[in-house]
Amino acid sequence: MSSIVRASFLYFALVLGAGFLLGSVRVPFIVPRLGERWAELAEMPIMAVIIFVAAGYILRRYPEVQTRGRALVVGFTALALSVSAELALAVVLQSQSLAQFLASRDKVSGSVYLVMLVVFALMPRLRLSRHP
Repeated sequence: MSSIVRASFLYFALVLGAGFLLGSVRVPFIVPRLGERWAELAEMPIMAVIIFVAAGYILRRYPEVQTRGRALVVGFTALALSVSAELALAVVLQSQSLAQFLASRDKVSGSVYLVMLVVFALMPRLRLSRHP
């Protein structure tokens, strides 16, 4: 398996795992107090930090992906894995169609989430310019 694939899977796993842990706190404890929108929005800055740190870790662990093109491939491959996993979980575990899942997203927090997905995909490349 190539270092790009390994780096992509690890980046995806780190961010997805952190998101899963945060979600296990957000859903039972924060959503009932603040509502879905505000709970998701409150989680976004934490996820941004996790994405930043995870991208830096990937670049340190896999120095061979420290080129502009490879860093972008890592980010966008991890994005494809993340979106696939989320859609699969929505369809399989929540018994929702893809259309139902997309319609169920809050317009405000869902829009911020889409921006965060772009940040997730681009972060290895963005961190590359600051990585020693």
